[in-house]
Amino acid sequence: MIEIIPNWHPFFVHFTVALVSISVAFHLLARLASTEPLREHWQIVANWTLWSGALITVITVIAGWYAYNTVAHDEPSHQAMTVHRNWALATAALVLLAAAWSWWIHRKKHSVSAILLAVLLTSGALVGITGWHGAEAVYRYGLGVMSLPEAEGEGHAHSHGDDGHGGSSHDTLMDSPHQNAVSPSSEEHHDDGHSH
Repeated sequence: MIEIIPNWHPFFVHFTVALVSISVAFHLLARLASTEPLREHWQIVANWTLWSGALITVITVIAGWYAYNTVAHDEPSHQAMTVHRNWALATAALVLLAAAWSWWIHRKKHSVSAILLAVLLTSGALVGITGWHGAEAVYRYGLGVMSLPEAEGEGHAHSHGDDGHGGSSHDTLMDSPHQNAVSPSSEEHHDDGHSH
C-alpha cells in the first residue's frame, strides 16, 4: 500500500466532511424545492452523498483510531487529540444513524421527516465541530507534523504578514506555548499503554 505521511486519516476525513456537508445541503434544498421533479432530483443527490459519506466515515474512523494510537505526541497534544476523538466517535455514530434511517425511508418510499432533517442538521454541525478540533490538533499542537521549515537563508528569514504589533503572525505562532513539532522517534511511554 502507498504510504501517506503521517497516516491515511487526513486523506479520508476530507471525504467525510465534504460528503456529509453536501448531503445536509441537498436535504435542505429538497425540503424547500418548489416543484416535485426538483425535489426528487435533489433528494437523490442528498441520499447518495449521505450513504457514501457514511461508508467513508467508517474508514475515516478506523484510520483515525490508528492515528490516535500511533502518532507521536506529548501531553497537551494528547488531550487535544482525545477531545477530537470523542467528538469524532459521537459524530460518526450520528452520521451512521442518519444514513441507516435515510436508507430505511428510501426503501419504504416515505418522505424525509422533520426529525430526520434535524438529525441531519445536527450531524452536519458535529462534522464541523469535529473537523475544527482535528485542525486544532494538527495546526496548533503539531500532531502528525514531521518537521517545520527553518526560516533561514537569503530571502527566507522574513515575515509574510504583520500582526499589527511589529511582528509577524508566524513569529507569534512559533512562540506559542502550545508549539509542538514532535518527531516520530521521540516517543515516551505512559501508563495508558500507548505511545506519547
